Amino acid sequence: MLNWANRFNIFCLLDNQQYHFESPVFECLLAVGAKKNIVANAGNAFTALKAFSISNKGSWLFGHLCYDLKNETEQLQSGNIDGINFPDLHFFEPEIVLQLTRDELVVTTGQDAALVFQEISACSSFINQTVSHIVPVNNRIAKQQYMDTIKKIQSHILRGDCYEINFCQEFFAEAVTIDPVAVYSKLSVISPNPFAALYKFNDKYCICASPERYIKRTGNQIISQPIKGTAQRNLNDQQLDNSNREELVQSEKERSENVMVVDLVRNDLSRICTQGSVKVDELFGIYSFPQVHQMISTISGQVADDLHWVDIIKATFPMGSMTGAPKKRVMELIEQYEQTKRGLFSGAIGYIKPNGNFDFNVVIRSVLYNAGTRYLSYQTGGAITFNSNAEAEYEECLLKATAIKQVLE
Repeated sequence: MLNWANRFNIFCLLDNQQYHFESPVFECLLAVGAKKNIVANAGNAFTALKAFSISNKGSWLFGHLCYDLKNETEQLQSGNIDGINFPDLHFFEPEIVLQLTRDELVVTTGQDAALVFQEISACSSFINQTVSHIVPVNNRIAKQQYMDTIKKIQSHILRGDCYEINFCQEFFAEAVTIDPVAVYSKLSVISPNPFAALYKFNDKYCICASPERYIKRTGNQIISQPIKGTAQRNLNDQQLDNSNREELVQSEKERSENVMVVDLVRNDLSRICTQGSVKVDELFGIYSFPQVHQMISTISGQVADDLHWVDIIKATFPMGSMTGAPKKRVMELIEQYEQTKRGLFSGAIGYIKPNGNFDFNVVIRSVLYNAGTRYLSYQTGGAITFNSNAEAEYEECLLKATAIKQVLE
């Protein structure tokens, strides 16, 4: 299916990797080709997107939102290095949508659905296992510089500028050639996650192994599921693995980080939800993934039936788990101290159904690749509080990149 999809200039695979948590994960969907699309950068992007969506009401839409749309929601700026250059926003009405479940494939197309299935079946089932030649990965921020920056951020917290800030760093490689389908295939084996995606926009790719949902709408209910709190897995030692999990459960630092972002999300949702409907469905839930245990909370609320999905996104974007609190001030500090423009990293990829329901992930644990310039990038980060240990935060960044490094090497 992916070998077939890769012949198109635009496609979006959203893959739940067969997770079955109580809170639903992504539906498994593949959208290929673009009947119509919209490309926009921060300025009037949300207004343009809303007009595009209204003119295509009743259609499937797939696409992405870059973190730097913050420049429109909060009148900020982005001036750091960007080696990938995704547009801030892109959505498309696909030519073909494939919905996959364990027992069924549904093909939605203006073409002959049987013919589409025959075309897919005729493609090779072989995926190249040679991801690339050795990829020499560089750190945008040296370790000592990272440690010094954490101290500067903590001085802002001490002064009362902010409570918590998500600080990220980039790892990058230049003049490299990779096979994005092969990278996605290997990453899915090493690190299957419930909000995974493989997204192609012309010569740009996002290869995503995200465990996090940004926001989902079902009818008039919306839910957001921020992640804040990480502990290492140890699959070779069950006792140690259980100990790491329990340590995460009991960690005052991780719980304080999580509750801060829960309050931030509650505040965001209260802007667009009916009064009194916002509630915390699960606080400090622990979910286990191949490399890490994560602390995830679920916040929900009710919205008016006629509230447009773009208005919901605009009111809550960017997601609190990737910014901190208070949101506007920490986004200013992120721009000041990070060395790389985030772009699609810590943005979102997702879909809108013909009935208006939607679901978006958080783009983390992801490889971004520009095939035209042969530039590859991935970013990792963590929540910095006054009690954070700089060495531990640096090691957490490396832990979150473990699967990606393993694939590229």
